[in-house]
Amino acid sequence: MPDTAEQRASSTIALLTAKRPPRRKPKKTNLLLQIATKVAAAETLDEILRYIVEVSVQQTNAERGTLFLNDEKSNELYSRVAQGIGVREIRLLNDAGIAGLVFKTGQGLIVEDAYNDSRFNRAIDQDTGFTTRNILCAPIVTPGGETIGVLQVLNKRDGNFSREDLYLLESMTAQAAMTLRSAQVMERMLAARQEELRFLDMVGELTSDLDLSTMLARVVTEAAKMLQADRASLFLNDEKKGELFSRVAMGASVGEIRLPNTAGIAGAVFTSGQVINIPYAYADLRFNPAFDKRTGYFTRSILCVPIVNKNGKTIGVTQVLNKKGGPFTDEDEKRLKVFTAQLAISLENAKLFDDIQNIKNYNEGILQSMSNGVITLNEDGKIVTCNHAGERILRVSSKDVLQKPASDYFTGPNQWVMERIAHVGETLKTEIAVDAELQADGQKLSVNLTALPLMSEPDRDNPARKLGTLLMIEDVSSEKRMKSTMSRYMDPAIAEKLMEGGEDALGGKSVIGTVLFSDIRGFTSITEDLGAQGTVTLLNEYFTIMVECIQKQGGMLDKFIGDAIMAVFGLPLPHDDDEDRAVRASISMIGDLRRWNQERAAAGKKPVDIGIGLNTDTIVSGNIGSPKRMDYTVIGDGVNLAARLESACKEYSARILISENTFKRLRGTYRVREIDKVIVKGKTEPAAVFEVLDYHTEETFPNLREVLEAFKDGLMYYRRQEWEKADSCFNAALAANPGDKLSATYLKRVALMRDTPPGDAWDGTWVMKSK
Repeated sequence: MPDTAEQRASSTIALLTAKRPPRRKPKKTNLLLQIATKVAAAETLDEILRYIVEVSVQQTNAERGTLFLNDEKSNELYSRVAQGIGVREIRLLNDAGIAGLVFKTGQGLIVEDAYNDSRFNRAIDQDTGFTTRNILCAPIVTPGGETIGVLQVLNKRDGNFSREDLYLLESMTAQAAMTLRSAQVMERMLAARQEELRFLDMVGELTSDLDLSTMLARVVTEAAKMLQADRASLFLNDEKKGELFSRVAMGASVGEIRLPNTAGIAGAVFTSGQVINIPYAYADLRFNPAFDKRTGYFTRSILCVPIVNKNGKTIGVTQVLNKKGGPFTDEDEKRLKVFTAQLAISLENAKLFDDIQNIKNYNEGILQSMSNGVITLNEDGKIVTCNHAGERILRVSSKDVLQKPASDYFTGPNQWVMERIAHVGETLKTEIAVDAELQADGQKLSVNLTALPLMSEPDRDNPARKLGTLLMIEDVSSEKRMKSTMSRYMDPAIAEKLMEGGEDALGGKSVIGTVLFSDIRGFTSITEDLGAQGTVTLLNEYFTIMVECIQKQGGMLDKFIGDAIMAVFGLPLPHDDDEDRAVRASISMIGDLRRWNQERAAAGKKPVDIGIGLNTDTIVSGNIGSPKRMDYTVIGDGVNLAARLESACKEYSARILISENTFKRLRGTYRVREIDKVIVKGKTEPAAVFEVLDYHTEETFPNLREVLEAFKDGLMYYRRQEWEKADSCFNAALAANPGDKLSATYLKRVALMRDTPPGDAWDGTWVMKSK
């Protein structure tokens, strides 16, 4: 970290973490796709390095760029490509300077003032005459988490580098890291292979076959021939089982041989790492004659040497038997040791080749397994590649389209694709078509199409030139049909989000949800005054206001039932605060209704009053109905209780009533009072009911706090059957707010209970007689 405030002010470390995922942009996606395509197509490491540096400089609007790779042997960072510097290679310790800090920490770094940062190494500027103002440096990290180098750009042309520049640079290095590592490994491997060929032509000939099994079969044959032995075997160690097994053993009838990796001559060589040369096998106690007895073979002499990899680890042994003409000599030992040493290198290299091939196969597998069609055209407009998704979307086979003009397939109603391709060729800019119609084998598809130019790698003498066009085709036909269907049931925004869940999301399931019921008070008398046309106009205006309040809080409108509204919170996509969303929506509904009534009063129209009931419970959701008519809705006792609470608003002179289940799940703080413990019609168990009062103002409900305290005490004495104290508290609540009809209702109850006491078994529960 910088030691001074000046240094801290001059540099900013920018971390790319999962907490800040960027918004996907087609331009950046296309850039990363182009980088992946170009580096995968490059044949040498130098080509990859040059391309990455040039693209990074261009995309960050920098003056120069350098890519450093780590030399594991010397612990140095070296650059094979550095723009604007008249040297082929730069080397520095991998913990020195800005590049060393980024390499060691694995964190990107922005240095706004290089010369005021003590970590900056001025030596290169002094050697080259270049003046570094600011620096953007990002680590190159493989998917396995290994940092293999850093990418650095210098001197942003229009100010300082930004966090977005750093994120872009890190995205580019992440995209290219796998291929870069593969190319680096391939280069090292090829260099090692050349050294092998120069060191021992004969062994190089043997090990040139990259098929591991074929190579080993030739090795044991040549080992026996070279030493004039009767047979040869190669044992590899099975670390999981602690056994040596013969991957290759001369003599077709032998098959695979397995023995403990500590047993016999092979086990002794494997555990000790030392060569064993036995002129007379049966005279050595370490020799196990069981194999001879089982096969009928007679072992006379044995020469066995360890196979040691480059890290000094013994991975197996090579064994030759029965030298013709006598025992194995010291010269035979030397020749087999050299031979086996080279074999170990070849084994490692063959495995590296396998790894590289697996990586290439993996990348090819990604392309082929993509759900989007990827089609490339050459400069002449002929189709060069088409992945499996492209074949599926276009209803064609690759063999029928490859090397054929794209104009043969994008004709008639699909001519617009060729127009997009032509426009890309003229402007060298990406073209995007969203939800466009594409016909394939007589079927109409809805697709998202992206067409972008494929460009050559520019150099100092030649600018980038167009090589062809890449098409990405996403088939969104099923998503479009699904969205259209779901939009009939719910808000389109919710339908859009639900698309991620697939078509099964509309199947029946039990979920926790909060159900909202609302109803207009005295609607029958209103319709009598307004008539049919006026009633429809009233309802349309009213529903528009109410539904807006519900959808703002993420609720799903279930249905209209006459003048009633049924909505659900928590479906089809749950939130952590669905109960609060339902309460906030209810408060908003009352508030917006008050403002609407003011407009109606100014126009000489009657006000509209409503009641709202909320309940949270386990409910069943799904497509319910007949094959001819289905509704995505919810059913269950939880739905019924919400409807009962809405109806209870009339009895308790309330506008918003919520159940105990909803109240207990609320996360926010609201002005709420418990109003009763009731048994609704159709139920046997009592349920606590609460009234939400947050929609009130001081004018509509004066002295709210005093009323709530007095009412709470009154309800406590009421349930204890202390009628005088209850009467006093409810009267106090009425004195604070004469308009509190609920307190007046309880005064009537107290008078009734005083005259006809309910008995000692009464627990304060009130039985509702109506729905």
